[in-house]
Amino acid sequence: MKTFPHGSRRGLRLAVCGASLALAGCSLAPIHERPAAPIPAQWEAAPPAAGSAAPASSAAVLDWQTFVTDKDLRELIDLALANNRDLRQTLLDVEAARAMYRVQRADRLPGLEVRGDGTRQRVPDDLAGTGEAQIQSRYQAGVGLAAFELDLFGRVRNLSEAALEEYLATEEAALGTRISLVAEVIHAYLARDGAQRRYRLTEQTLQSREASLRLTALRRSAGTATALDHQEALGLAEQARAELERITRELRQAGNALVLLTGVEDLRPYPAAQLAADTVLVQDIAAGTPSGLLAQRPDIRAAEHRLRARNASIGAARAAFFPRISLTGLFGSASAELSDLFEGGQRAWSFAPQITLPLFDGGRNRANLDLATLRKDIAVAAYEQTVQAAFREVADALAATDTLRREEAARRALANSSREALRLSEARWRAGVDSHLRYLDAQRNALANELSFIEVGTQRQVALATLFKTLGGGWPAGDAGHTLGEHARQDPGAGPD
Repeated sequence: MKTFPHGSRRGLRLAVCGASLALAGCSLAPIHERPAAPIPAQWEAAPPAAGSAAPASSAAVLDWQTFVTDKDLRELIDLALANNRDLRQTLLDVEAARAMYRVQRADRLPGLEVRGDGTRQRVPDDLAGTGEAQIQSRYQAGVGLAAFELDLFGRVRNLSEAALEEYLATEEAALGTRISLVAEVIHAYLARDGAQRRYRLTEQTLQSREASLRLTALRRSAGTATALDHQEALGLAEQARAELERITRELRQAGNALVLLTGVEDLRPYPAAQLAADTVLVQDIAAGTPSGLLAQRPDIRAAEHRLRARNASIGAARAAFFPRISLTGLFGSASAELSDLFEGGQRAWSFAPQITLPLFDGGRNRANLDLATLRKDIAVAAYEQTVQAAFREVADALAATDTLRREEAARRALANSSREALRLSEARWRAGVDSHLRYLDAQRNALANELSFIEVGTQRQVALATLFKTLGGGWPAGDAGHTLGEHARQDPGAGPD
């Protein structure tokens, strides 16, 4: 067995012990405690949906593939997740944060490198020991230990922990971007569907009014209608034509938004869902309790990760007040001649520990600690504000879905009533019982109420998608980065590779 000189073995033992101390160093970071959520314990009570026999689905376990029941819409969402440029940029930000964490994590382990260097110099005669000028050479090669800090007070560990939490916060932000993208595609799809339904209704109304205009013109020629009747019928036809152009503009803009989100150049293979029945989305979602948002909302989880990062930064700032010990060493060969560098008897080693203790730094360390503490306080306020904003978003979405459901039922009844009133008014006008003006008012009311019914139906579907998003739906709770974070905290060498 090959043996090493006593000094060499001692240096090796010191290096191993130093690495062990570094890995087991204490941490000066404060113990993390999640701030109390400044929100009520329950949502404002809302009456259950009338006629809803099926139990509501929980957003905590409802993924978007289950929430979206329309096949074409699911395909468009898949395309958006694959092609959307905003999401792609966000995912690249995650990769950058991941690389930054790996760089910081590497400082927790010793770095070994192969070194080789040589010097050749001329020494003047008055400096040479022999009194004559000399040419001196020195060559050295071996395996070296770079300046490795013994992390006795957790400075390097806390910096690594802060980088990990920043990475996890970025990953949660990417998850939130995915969920938002799913909701945006649903919104654009529903807006396009609603515009198409209003377009068909207005187109049919325009055809009906043009037919009525022709009939009025014939009756005027026969002397049974006045010029005023003709102008009023013409005005209604032009009103429908103008409304048709407005809806055409909205339809095209909704299609453009869908193209931008999904990256699809041609939407013709993806017809709108025709919301004659509730077939696009799951219609009832259980909101759960407000505390569930803390585990489901990616933005809240990201804010807590940033709070953990600021907490770890305090530990790194505190450690700057204590001594820093670093180790540098080399084991290899040295020789005055390059040709003899790897010959027997040329073994050489060096071990150079260094300790640094701050005495006076102009208050830099104290200022860094104050800054780290202030940044933690800012992170606490940001976390609480994120929780409050999330609670309000969910409360608004719950109010929207609750009131829009009842409003849609009322609008449906109103549209049916207006449609029947129009039929009766037309019959009475044709029979000469009622005036033409009353018939025109019935046409205006019928179109307005039919359009309002379609718009409210679209808004209710959009409100469902918004509620699903605000509850943190889209991916089951427990996915994403926090599982990785727990594993990485337990094993310092673990994490993303």
